[in-house]
Amino acid sequence: MGSIKDTEIIIEALLFASGDPVPLEKIAEIIGHDKKTTKVIMANLQYKYQNTPRGILLREINNAYQLCTKPELDEYVQQLGTIRRKQGLTPQAYETLAIVAYNQPVTRAYIEQIRGVNSDGVLMKLVERNLVEEVGRDDTPGKPKLYATTEEFLRVFGFSSLKELPPLAMNEIPEVYENVPMD
Repeated sequence: MGSIKDTEIIIEALLFASGDPVPLEKIAEIIGHDKKTTKVIMANLQYKYQNTPRGILLREINNAYQLCTKPELDEYVQQLGTIRRKQGLTPQAYETLAIVAYNQPVTRAYIEQIRGVNSDGVLMKLVERNLVEEVGRDDTPGKPKLYATTEEFLRVFGFSSLKELPPLAMNEIPEVYENVPMD
């Protein structure tokens, strides 16, 4: 196979068979192109999925690619009964997730310092949902666990990378957070 169309067919098969995000490097290796050319092919494919009436889209997640169903079709897909049910997050979970996303890697103590309440339960729920994961230990006394967001976080919220997080409006941060270091 040598044409761009043939290459796109191979990429679709790879992404469909994987189900999980496939790194750009792996796609490039399999199709026999350099990463720059492969990136252009992937951008073209994303454009095609976005601009044709299809039930799927091609999403970039941390320099990897995954085929996903279009969010607006979730109500139909859920009728299969075999997929994960989306359970909404509590306001406390969103708050904790935002703290982790914008400050990662962070310790539980840091999260609790900002929130002002114990965050064990909500943090463990985010770990169970694979939105947050342990990424190491801090060098402070007691070597507390460090937490960061996952690729699943990016996928669920539709971000290609953390660089796409909306900027924080510092004037919208409540007074209770004013004395907490934000960097």
